[in-house]
Amino acid sequence: MSVLAKSFSAIGLFVGILFFAASLTPSLMPRSYLVQGALSGFCAALGYGVGVAAVWLWRYLEIPVPRARIQKAANWIAVIVCIGTAGVFLWKAAEWQNTVRSLMGLGPVESVEPFELAAIAFGVFLVVVLFARLFRQTFRLFSHWLNRLVPRRVSKVIGGVLAVVLFWSVAQGVLFRVVLRVVDTSFRELDARIDDGSARPSDPAKPGGPGSVLDWQDLGRQGRAFIASGPTGTQIGDFFHANALNPVRVYVGLNSAETVDERARLALEELKRDGGFERSALIVIVPTGTGWVDPEGIDTVEYLHHGDIASVAMQYSYLSSWLSLLVEPGYGAEAGQALFREVYRYWVTLPRDSRPKLYLYGLSLGAMNSELSAHLYDIIGDPFQGALWSGPPFQSRIWNTVSTDRNPGSPAWLPRFRDGSIIRFTNQNNALDIPGAVWGPLRIVYLQYASDPVTFFDFHALYREPEWMKSPRGPDVSPSLRWIPGVTMLQLLFDMAIATTSPMGYGHVYAPEHYIDGWLAVTDPQGIRPEDISRLKTFFGERSRSDVNPPPGD
Repeated sequence: MSVLAKSFSAIGLFVGILFFAASLTPSLMPRSYLVQGALSGFCAALGYGVGVAAVWLWRYLEIPVPRARIQKAANWIAVIVCIGTAGVFLWKAAEWQNTVRSLMGLGPVESVEPFELAAIAFGVFLVVVLFARLFRQTFRLFSHWLNRLVPRRVSKVIGGVLAVVLFWSVAQGVLFRVVLRVVDTSFRELDARIDDGSARPSDPAKPGGPGSVLDWQDLGRQGRAFIASGPTGTQIGDFFHANALNPVRVYVGLNSAETVDERARLALEELKRDGGFERSALIVIVPTGTGWVDPEGIDTVEYLHHGDIASVAMQYSYLSSWLSLLVEPGYGAEAGQALFREVYRYWVTLPRDSRPKLYLYGLSLGAMNSELSAHLYDIIGDPFQGALWSGPPFQSRIWNTVSTDRNPGSPAWLPRFRDGSIIRFTNQNNALDIPGAVWGPLRIVYLQYASDPVTFFDFHALYREPEWMKSPRGPDVSPSLRWIPGVTMLQLLFDMAIATTSPMGYGHVYAPEHYIDGWLAVTDPQGIRPEDISRLKTFFGERSRSDVNPPPGD
């Protein structure tokens, strides 16, 4: 221990081990030993930093240090306690993970692979600590240089500020913005060259087909998948034993035009050409960060309306939503606003009794940017009819306001807002039929799961317990989850990165039957019988379970 203490702070290591142990407690998502090892390494490094800071504060306040004999005895006691705690927590880790897995219908795990987990954690811990020491050396260099010009304490303050600015600028300007934009551009060019096997449509009514204003290759992989997939009028008609139309789908890829406004105008022209404004319902979609449109969200509403519906989407990125959300949360808002503006301006010129009802839809980052696409003062004179936003990210503006101002007594994971005439929330258990509540002319539904870390991540969890953790908890949140300062925030951060690895109907993977409930409330389709709804949920549930090669998500 004496050799180790020469390189590392003994107190820091003790606190780091305790943070390592705390990281093994459950959070929202089930974790593999790889993810758990990385998480535990970061938590151990955080704990080490807390311990080092505590030692520095102790010495700065000039509090007497215990005698060497007492200090040595205390160190050995701390070693025994910390290692014993870590051992107990490693032993309990599988049980804790199974409390999460059982709620999501997953089989139990026998072990968290403690040796592999510990090895990964140790490697991550060393990397983080070395990075912190690099920062400390940078700070010392700045302070030493400034000490020639200003008093020592002033040089330390300015040196610390300069080190923070330098490291933040590198991380923000180079690692985040520059690298991510280069990656985004590279994937954009690569996507245009990938032949995914989908043939150019021969139907003139399809985007990319004969007479279309859009080139098939320029739609990108996600756009081609969106246009080529989806139910046909024949399939919908066979299900309901009635006549049905082919749904209209329009998608504009990043390569379709140079600017966002040009792409939005192309979307409008293609929508008009394909007869989108001749349908009874029109949905303006903001895709996820990758440009993906969840088929469970759109296929379901196309069935509910017997194909008498059109939808239009426009790509704005190739980055995963959670990544864009962390480093550039406003990503995509400009695209959402441009698309809605073009569609809405044309829509308001049509006769009210013959134009389609207008709706908004978005999942994940698409939900947040869809919120931003329509400004109240622009549409209040002639509003759209509703919106379904699923898995809204924690930084979503309207979602945050409504959740914060929810009615007293309603939980944070399933709020009730005022009289429920405009905005309602739902989850796995349909909560949209509120006794005494009557829908107004504008209907907005948030579909969210209590186990979705993209929605319920909270930076404030660093120092306070999130509201959604308080009793009563959501049906898919482990009762063993406990708030631990610092550790819980890191757990949620890692949960957000793996949010789409959960089974369908949990985490950030939204199930078709829950979409059906949401679309029924928002669009109020006519002629749908209760038995049809039940059959439709069964049909989509079986389809999603049998899809061994699901489309790429976010």
